[in-house]
Amino acid sequence: MAVYGYVRVSTVEQNEDRQIIAMNELKIPSCHIYTDKVSGMDFERSAYKALTEKMTAGDLLYIKSIDRLGRNYDEIQNQWRILTKERGVDIAVIDMPLLDTRKGKDLLGTLIADLVLNLLSFVAQSEREATRQRQAEGIRAARAKGVHLGRPIKRPPENFPEVVKLWECSKITFDEALEQTGLKQGTFYNRLRELRGGKNG
Repeated sequence: MAVYGYVRVSTVEQNEDRQIIAMNELKIPSCHIYTDKVSGMDFERSAYKALTEKMTAGDLLYIKSIDRLGRNYDEIQNQWRILTKERGVDIAVIDMPLLDTRKGKDLLGTLIADLVLNLLSFVAQSEREATRQRQAEGIRAARAKGVHLGRPIKRPPENFPEVVKLWECSKITFDEALEQTGLKQGTFYNRLRELRGGKNG
């Protein structure tokens, strides 16, 4: 029997240390800890795929929390079924000791584990959807207040109208206009639309 650990964070900016520390405390060899830094929305996880191909029946997989397995209720349930039923791998969830397939393999133990798995999978998806809704509401509220979200708007230089006039009169090339304003092509056209809109107004 080999022991493995799986770690996942949703973005490269997030820190996986908390999960790694938990794996180290269980004395899992570092070469048996597989880490993905990708969103659960995109389930193309190279480390997870390599891990599932490596594990064989009787091996043990540790995960910090149930939502490391999948992006939503159905995915978590599906991955749990594939690993435990089809591959014969045991799973232990560090944050939820009840979810340890090595324990209670009788009918009652299996029933309790299934109930806990269903509940936690549902809670994980509900929390994710609630977070997404709060983010959307926050964005709408910020926009309603006129708050700009995303990258800072690149403002044109003071001589932008003069440079535009020279370009429109074919006295300078478009590349020269970009060079003189320090703007990229897309930004130049965006500021040009604003300039013309102001003139039309």
